[in-house]
Amino acid sequence: MASPPIPPQLDHLITRPFSFYPPIVGVEHNEWLYRKASWSEILVVNCKNGEEIWISRRYIGEVSRVDDPVLIVGLKFELEYRRGMVVPFERRVIEMPVAVGGRPAIARAGERPAPIVGIRMASAQDKRMFKLIGATVTVAILLYVLAVSLSRQRVVFTAKDQTYIGLSARDDRTEVVVKLGEPASDHWQSENGALQYEALDYPDRKLTVILMGGDRKSVQYAGTMDKDWKPVHSVPLRSGGTTDSLLRGLKRF
Repeated sequence: MASPPIPPQLDHLITRPFSFYPPIVGVEHNEWLYRKASWSEILVVNCKNGEEIWISRRYIGEVSRVDDPVLIVGLKFELEYRRGMVVPFERRVIEMPVAVGGRPAIARAGERPAPIVGIRMASAQDKRMFKLIGATVTVAILLYVLAVSLSRQRVVFTAKDQTYIGLSARDDRTEVVVKLGEPASDHWQSENGALQYEALDYPDRKLTVILMGGDRKSVQYAGTMDKDWKPVHSVPLRSGGTTDSLLRGLKRF
């Protein structure tokens, strides 16, 4: 028997708010943050009321590649929040009423009455989500057209110091010092007890190199920030994408 597909890794959502689609029935505000996960469930927290909910991994689908205006995490089933738990949502079957003064149709001999077909009523949340997806697709198309237009105009931006381009995700602190020299200062920051960040400051270059890892002994190069704390270089992630969005959500320390 083939094993079920492995759910996507969601560690890169620690600092990025997202919405579920379809939205969870019974929850008014559809904006969440990923907190942590076990082998069978993930824990998310509602951004508005701070309520934490455990959701089975088998309900989690794909994560959208476009996060503007909002990142979408797909659900394989329509879910409902009931008595502190998330369970599959069951829609009720609506039977069409008999007209006033009318009589139920009598089946002819040898015929069976037609089965009652359930009518699905689109909720207001579904309509809002469809509009949101439409807006996301429109923005993505506009950004693509803008990128193509800029590339045709051959606009080139050149940084004064691009030494950091020689760094890769395999470089640790020792490799960074060999390539860039000793930093003027370094600082540490812990995020949710799960990730450790080290900032190596190079004021003469107007750059800050960021290292990231599960503990202080295993941190490796994650990207470079400019003097305004904006990412100017990022590296690929194993789960797909780059560290650019992670760096943009990182506060100066």
